[in-house]
Amino acid sequence: MTIWNYGDGEYPLPTPTNADAMHEIRDRVVIITGAGRGIGKGMALHLAKGGAKVVVAEWKAHLLTDTVREIEALGAECLGVVTDIAHHDEIDAMVQRTVETFGRVDGLINNAQSFRPLHDIATVSDEDLDVFYNSGVKGSLWAMQAVYPHMAERKWGRIVNFASSMGITGGTGFAAYNASKEAIRALTRTAAREWAMDGVVVNCIAPAAATHKGVAAQQSEGYRQFIENCPMRRQGDPEWDLGPLAWFLVSDACRYVTGHTFMADGGAFMWA
Repeated sequence: MTIWNYGDGEYPLPTPTNADAMHEIRDRVVIITGAGRGIGKGMALHLAKGGAKVVVAEWKAHLLTDTVREIEALGAECLGVVTDIAHHDEIDAMVQRTVETFGRVDGLINNAQSFRPLHDIATVSDEDLDVFYNSGVKGSLWAMQAVYPHMAERKWGRIVNFASSMGITGGTGFAAYNASKEAIRALTRTAAREWAMDGVVVNCIAPAAATHKGVAAQQSEGYRQFIENCPMRRQGDPEWDLGPLAWFLVSDACRYVTGHTFMADGGAFMWA
C-alpha cells in the first residue's frame, strides 16, 4: 500500500502485486444498464467470461432473462434487475439490491439510453429533449450518484458512461441526441475531477458497434457512408471490440486514466 500525502490528508493507493493482477476483474461487481441486447449485452458477456459478477439492469424483462440465462450458462454469477433508467427510484432500488446481493458495487457502466426518431434542429420538440435527457443524462447521473457512496467508502470505483462521436462532430439530424451525449461527457469530466481523491475513476466510451437494429440499419445511407469512411471498413463487435475496452476501464489497470472519452469506432472519428 502506497500512501500519498497531499497536505490535506493521506490518500492510500493499493499497490498491485503483479502485472496480471492489475488486469484481473474476477469477482468485481459490475452493473451494466441496457444489458439486454446490443453493446450492453456484449460487454456483459465479455466481463462475465472474465469472472466478473455482472448485474444486468434492463427495462425489458424478456431481454433481461435472455442475457441472465446466457451469463449463467457460462458459470458466472449474475443478478438481473428490471430497471427503467428514466425513473430515479428504480435506479436507487437496483443499486441497493446489488449491494444487498453482493455486498458492494465496484463498477457501473451507463450504457442504456432511450431513442426516438431524429429531427433537424429546427424541428426538435420538448418531447425529443425530454426522452433523451430523462433516460440519458438524468439516468446516468442518478446511477452515478447511487453508486458513489459505496465506491467512496471503499476508496475504489470505476464508472463508464456512454457518449457519441455524433455529439462531438455535430452530426446533422441528431440535435437532441447530440445534446444529451455531450451533457453526459460533461458529467463524466466533472465527476472525474470531484471524485478522483475518493478513488473513483470516471471515463466515457463513444462507440460505433453493431446494435439490435440489424439489417434495416445496415441498409441505410448513413451506414453505407460510415463503412465507406471507416478505416477498418466495419462496425465494431459489441463483445469482442467494446468488451475489452470496458474490461480495462473497470479494472485496476485503469487507475491513472480519468475524465477521458475513448473513441471505439475503428478510426471513423478521423473522417469527421
